[in-house]
Amino acid sequence: MASELHGKVAVVTGAGSGIGRASAKALADAGASVLAVDIDEASLASTVMDIEATGGEATAIHADVSVEEDVAKLIPACLATYGRLDCAFNNAGIVGSYDSPADCPTETWNRVISVNLTGVFLCMRYELQHMLAHAGGSIVNASSISGLSSISGRNPAYVASKHGIIGLTKAAARAHGSEGVRINAVCPGFVDTPLVDKIFASKPYAEERAIALHPIGRIGRAQEIANMVVWLCSDKASFVNGSALRIDGGVLA
Repeated sequence: MASELHGKVAVVTGAGSGIGRASAKALADAGASVLAVDIDEASLASTVMDIEATGGEATAIHADVSVEEDVAKLIPACLATYGRLDCAFNNAGIVGSYDSPADCPTETWNRVISVNLTGVFLCMRYELQHMLAHAGGSIVNASSISGLSSISGRNPAYVASKHGIIGLTKAAARAHGSEGVRINAVCPGFVDTPLVDKIFASKPYAEERAIALHPIGRIGRAQEIANMVVWLCSDKASFVNGSALRIDGGVLA
């Protein structure tokens, strides 16, 4: 087990599957105790079991990041369990539907924005309140290459939410960088996760077309994103603040 984050405590939202699960496990492998958060309790329990099976430490807590009452309990739960908070990966998110802006239902827009953007805002606000009052910390927000480019012009709610996360990250990094808290965003391309599997299954040739977008010749692996999250949370990234880091195999090169 690595030791970059030995003695540290991390909160990971959307920890039940995909990039969140891989990141929770990677943070634990790096020595952190992990408060794993998700709306899917069964998947969350599986993540915690996997971490514990390899000698790591993790605690599960059920929460919907779009509900402030749920988010408000996360930091107290973290402190009650582990006594501190050093790192956070605000990763929980949903895709929505692949509509044009002219056809996007209002309910889809509201739901995607509430989970993806407002959820990150709420989590980060409560994390910051604790980190600013103590010894600082590192926050990583999950954006996407859709936060840097619209890619297809479809799914406007998702694209807007991921662009918004980058703007929110930059604003917070500038506001609080001098106070000991670093805040960055990761921007993955297509990554092999259950969420992406559903997208590929819903459209003919979707996987082949996605692979063709990547000059590296394949889509990403969740572990590759998790590695960046661990690095950003560690002291190795001590001069990295306000960045939106692409991890996309060259899609936007």
